[in-house]
Amino acid sequence: MVKHLPLPSKHTMRKIVVAYFLLMMFLLPNGCLAANYDYTYELLDNPEGSTVYRLTVSVTSSLYEDYSSQDHNIMGVDDLAKFVTPTTLKPVADDLWSIYSDDEDFANGALMIVHQIPYEESVPQKYPVETIVENEGDCDLFSFVAASIMMAGGLDVVLLLYETQNHMTVGVNLSHEPYDARSDVYYYTYDEKQYYVAECTGGDWRNGWRIGELPDMLNGAPARVITLEDSEQSSFGQVFSSFMTTTPSSVYLTLSAKFVFTGSDITISGSISPVLSGKNVTLYVSSNGSPFRVLATVTTGSNGKYLYMWHSSSGGTYSVRASWYGDDVYTGADSTIQTLIVFPLEWLMMGGMVIFSLSILLVVTWAMRTKPLEEPELYEELEVADYLEYL
Repeated sequence: MVKHLPLPSKHTMRKIVVAYFLLMMFLLPNGCLAANYDYTYELLDNPEGSTVYRLTVSVTSSLYEDYSSQDHNIMGVDDLAKFVTPTTLKPVADDLWSIYSDDEDFANGALMIVHQIPYEESVPQKYPVETIVENEGDCDLFSFVAASIMMAGGLDVVLLLYETQNHMTVGVNLSHEPYDARSDVYYYTYDEKQYYVAECTGGDWRNGWRIGELPDMLNGAPARVITLEDSEQSSFGQVFSSFMTTTPSSVYLTLSAKFVFTGSDITISGSISPVLSGKNVTLYVSSNGSPFRVLATVTTGSNGKYLYMWHSSSGGTYSVRASWYGDDVYTGADSTIQTLIVFPLEWLMMGGMVIFSLSILLVVTWAMRTKPLEEPELYEELEVADYLEYL
């Protein structure tokens, strides 16, 4: 006898589907509120001064991840200019100008910062944010950091590559010949301008190399000038920088839905705590595990909240996060990462067809189970003798 197994009810099917997607949500990487990377650098009011300032530089996890995910390959030495990121380090430059009034002192202040980063050979090249966070680097990485700060401060700078010595420094054009150099002043002439040598290595920030001073190994060595027209023109965000005691902050993000079909509108909302109005919050999105990209920049209202409407255009699994980069009082922060699953419309059509097919199957199954089976007709076997007698 054939037994008909009962099909799961619609209620049971719904439970199975919900459990499946809850499992997916559990397995997908919803990040926790990430901590910032904070470093403190000491600065003198001038190379011979006695007043010490303590500068705190803070980098959000998202900013570090953004630069870490970028292309680090170079096709030629001129491509090294892309590792100079003045916009990202502009808050540092602004703070240096708050204690210096002379471009030479400003440039020496930038050297004091890189002289406090431990030396470690590094391959390949890295962006300044990576060097700050990892707190180590070599001559080219230090040069990228120093050039970024100087360029952000409005100074005319170039990179000086000593190919025979496998070394790099920064060249900086000043409004006057360096006053604080403790030796002969060295410079390279390019485009009818004098670029004074700024040696970025050395661990003694108080007595380290100053603008115009040249290490003996570079004396007489030719340098290739790398101009910075191709340096970074825009950035993912900025570091936080302040001489004052900083106050932490938080940024929050929520999505109006976790599962939608393509073409649906998603409301991305959140806030900064404490309540801060008029602050820019950058929204990032990652599709199917790809690197994060900027989705939009929104501004908080008087209540510290922000709102953005996003139109989902294609199916996939999306990760969304919010970041703000702080101000003179509050350090920046990243939100947790929220996950959104966008189903293609074809899935909706397929789902409708599946439901329709299941409904037909349920009806047929129900009809077959309620109809009584007909008894088979029995025939008695006739004996051969009976048959012959019949004939």
